[in-house]
Amino acid sequence: MKKIAIIFNGGTISMKVDPKLKAAVPSLTGEEIMSMVTGIESFAEIESYNFSSLPSPHVTPEIMLELSKYIKTFTDREDIDGVVVTHGTDSLEETAFFVDLTSCTKKPIIFTGSMRSSSELGYDGPSNLAASICTAIAEESRGRGVLVCLNGELNCAFEVTKANSMSLNAFRTPNFGPIGMVDNNKVLFYRNNNNKVSLNIENIESRVSLIKCVSGMDSRFIDFCISEGDKGIVIEAMGRGNIPPLMVDGIKRAIEKNIPVVVVSRCFEGRVFDSYGYHGGGKELRELGVIFGDTLPGQKARIKLMVALSRFDNYDEIKSFFEKGKYC
Repeated sequence: MKKIAIIFNGGTISMKVDPKLKAAVPSLTGEEIMSMVTGIESFAEIESYNFSSLPSPHVTPEIMLELSKYIKTFTDREDIDGVVVTHGTDSLEETAFFVDLTSCTKKPIIFTGSMRSSSELGYDGPSNLAASICTAIAEESRGRGVLVCLNGELNCAFEVTKANSMSLNAFRTPNFGPIGMVDNNKVLFYRNNNNKVSLNIENIESRVSLIKCVSGMDSRFIDFCISEGDKGIVIEAMGRGNIPPLMVDGIKRAIEKNIPVVVVSRCFEGRVFDSYGYHGGGKELRELGVIFGDTLPGQKARIKLMVALSRFDNYDEIKSFFEKGKYC
């Protein structure tokens, strides 16, 4: 029987409603949550650990790095076959992607959580946890990078995003759909994922800002980032990667100061590409030296740029990591 380490890390899965506040707060221990996952001992041997009880908006890049290193202590153990991590759903996609970028193991690492607290009817925490354990013990899960498991669906950490603030199927993969599912305690994969990139890092460079592009925007936010000493900037641009013309000079100033600028799209689906040649279009940005973030949403491009800056101080290496991929 395979042995799975479960790392409890706060979020709604560990919450119940406080009668005085009349709102959900962290309350349940890992042991209390596991007691609701009945019959799992027939599938795997479980070791439970409590990493934190944080709501996910409290999670910082520094905590993500600490968690990634903590997970590595278990994937390095010969007797551990996989790891399941619980996490609040608000920033789950960012932490899961960070761990994916900084983990080089072939052992399954599965992130899960819940959309409802233990005080609500239809509390989905135990079922998500059970499905995640079934995923972690599946031989087919090896070598696929970090996976996210909620509502019986499996998504890749580098693809998935939280697309709904309340529904049980809140996590979705734009462009491609889920990579697999858990049905009757069995894992079924529909497709392969070949985009796994990862780097070993010891520290995190978190001075990276995300700017969402809207009509009529100018360079004020970009200039503020420069003046505050940011080491990288992500622009969530329009459409295929186009910006209002008044933002162009700000991007020029950032690049002249050796601050990498990454452009992604604010669209839910599709990727950025240098299709347009007008002032502020993707072609001009490419020629200025802007790095294109493919299909990544802004919040994930920011995480990836942090990881890149933590390892590289050369523009060409950062660009290669984004646009070609670099493996451990």
